[in-house]
Amino acid sequence: MSDSGPGSGTDPDRVPSLARRVLAPFADRSVAERLVISLAAIVLSIAVGFVIVLVSGRVAECTTAAWTMPVTGMGFCYDPVEVYVVLFNGALGYPFAVGEPGLLNPTWSPFNLSFGLTLSETTLLIFTGLSVAVAFRAGLFNIGTQGQLVVGALATALTVLAAAPLLPEGPAAGVVLILVGTAAGAVGGGFWGAIPGALKAYADANEVITTIMLNFVAANVAYVLVLEVFRAEGSSVVATRYVPEYAQIRPWLFSDSSDFALVALAAGVVCIAGLYYLLEHTPFGYDLRTSGVQAAAAEYGGVNAKLTTVRAMTLSGAIGGIGGSVWVLMSEGRWMASVPDLGFDGITVSILAGNNPIGVLPAAFLFGLLKGGALEIGFQTDVPTELVGVLRGLIILFVAMPEFFRMIGRFVGMGSGGTGGVAATSSEAGEAATEGGETDA
Repeated sequence: MSDSGPGSGTDPDRVPSLARRVLAPFADRSVAERLVISLAAIVLSIAVGFVIVLVSGRVAECTTAAWTMPVTGMGFCYDPVEVYVVLFNGALGYPFAVGEPGLLNPTWSPFNLSFGLTLSETTLLIFTGLSVAVAFRAGLFNIGTQGQLVVGALATALTVLAAAPLLPEGPAAGVVLILVGTAAGAVGGGFWGAIPGALKAYADANEVITTIMLNFVAANVAYVLVLEVFRAEGSSVVATRYVPEYAQIRPWLFSDSSDFALVALAAGVVCIAGLYYLLEHTPFGYDLRTSGVQAAAAEYGGVNAKLTTVRAMTLSGAIGGIGGSVWVLMSEGRWMASVPDLGFDGITVSILAGNNPIGVLPAAFLFGLLKGGALEIGFQTDVPTELVGVLRGLIILFVAMPEFFRMIGRFVGMGSGGTGGVAATSSEAGEAATEGGETDA
């Protein structure tokens, strides 16, 4: 008799043969193979997007054709080649642009405002992607990173504003305020993440529902607090006062008007390395991973699954809160009601990364590249913003599909991540329990 469910695998006989043939090539791919598949997916998504832009340009109305098909001479209102050139080239600061400073012109510099926007998005998405990935590795679906980011951002802004008058102005005080503000963001986000974690562990509440609801609670409570209590005098928008300039994470090498700081990106990379070590090489990481794969096996191995659930959601929320801190201290300089949907984007980043902390960096960069390039398309072309969103979504969807198939393959018990992976986990848990018993003896 075989168990069923995502943790234990599914009886292969129940999986239709056609579905097995579709899933089999994806279920057991190496990292290199999945990378090649992802690159091929990007090329395919660009080809599909090319056709969509052409069709949209054919039905649109314009006085002059932006692109004419060779041989046939058929005209289109949108130039698909220009769209993709602007999308990728613009996000990188136009290094290859014709008529602009580029590779043939040494005056081009990567440290410009356009590329800074891409790196700013990348930096913020690193933290939200890591936040979601931690929960996923524990078998939890944290859709509440957005709320945790909002709470962490507000905690950071209020803490820095309250502590600034207590310290003399200067670089040293700025470093202290940045550290204190980031710690406050981590505590605020961690607290907001611990709530659904405790509800899941001790009340068996579905974390998907609780985290979604807490997103609304966080956004509205923060809005009311700032509107009624902490709103800056004379501000036309719902926002706090700006934190002191010396307490902000300032750009280095980039323009002063840029909202990107290399220090913040470096901190994100350090966070990736630290989280990878925590998950893969520490007892806590082992407890978290085994609980996510097979809770029963983890319990047999001596893991306190309920406590691990709370800890995982707390850690996930804390990382999301740090993302809110970076948004305040690097990008905006204050808390504003118009918080971008970084938490929801982090879900996509985590899936693209396969819930692996190391993969979060390239996934966040790809997402940042698409977001930065999409803004350039709006500035440089007549293509509607809705169509730009379709192109972004196509690229993300095609890149994510191999990982999606792999997850489905694991779910139905195919590949090393299916029943074999669970069996290995159960074996490891049993060995841990045996070692624990011998130690107690």
